[in-house]
Amino acid sequence: MTKNSTAGEFDRVVVTGLSGAGKTVALRALEDVGYFCVDNLPLELLPSLIQLYRRWGRSLSRIAVGVDVRAGLPAGGLARSLERLKKEDPFARVLYLDSDNATLLRRFSETRRRHPLSGGVAAGIRRERTALREVKDLADKIIDTSRLTPAEVKEVAVKTLGLHHQRGMSVSVMSFGYKYGVPMDADMVFDVRFLPNPNWVPRLRRLDGRRAPVSRYVMRSPLTGEFLAKVKDLLSLLLDAFAREGKSYLTIAVGCTGGRHRSVAIAEALARFVRSRKRGDARVIHRDVSRS
Repeated sequence: MTKNSTAGEFDRVVVTGLSGAGKTVALRALEDVGYFCVDNLPLELLPSLIQLYRRWGRSLSRIAVGVDVRAGLPAGGLARSLERLKKEDPFARVLYLDSDNATLLRRFSETRRRHPLSGGVAAGIRRERTALREVKDLADKIIDTSRLTPAEVKEVAVKTLGLHHQRGMSVSVMSFGYKYGVPMDADMVFDVRFLPNPNWVPRLRRLDGRRAPVSRYVMRSPLTGEFLAKVKDLLSLLLDAFAREGKSYLTIAVGCTGGRHRSVAIAEALARFVRSRKRGDARVIHRDVSRS
């Protein structure tokens, strides 16, 4: 029985290592590829967590737990817990995040965080490195993040564990009406109120932008074609750049006055373009299309 994660196996990953080395970033990477992640959980509680989910009727086939000195367990106890877990569970893997002292000092300085072992940051780093020596020896994989950006840490963590992103970046294209407010969760907002408005055409007023007559009306304007060409060029650049940086979710919002005609037609067109780029799935949300 191999430790490689394949479909149907119960894969458990323990993410540990030095404070500031990127454990939280690695956990987020695992969450993005389908793991149920819990940070700062004592390993002794892992079986109870699994049983709890089973009682709720949910099966956990992939779980990742972040453990470190914050759990309050002495390093020797943490090492013994890891050793026991690896003996009892053939799928349990330990990923250890390491970094050099200079990089850790810089990261703590940038974030203005206290070291969890208190005292001065430099002294805390030295104490933690010594305390986690046995834990590091138990690791199946070790990643040195000294020269890595957060996006690179995510990518290396996934590749080191032999995993892959099942889907690309999740893109949502949302139409909305400015009269109802701009979506708070939008990463990008495009205002299309300058385009010809079907609302002033009696035969189109009661339809919405998903209907062919409205879509044709909006799309036949040369201004629409010029706008879409420029936005598609922008999205071609940004989708690739965001994907390289490890961004998992992107929300593109398109707004017109009421959110029924122009924004809906443009959102549908942009979603088709995103799907054609094969950068991930693209879903369309028409937030205000049913409002009067």
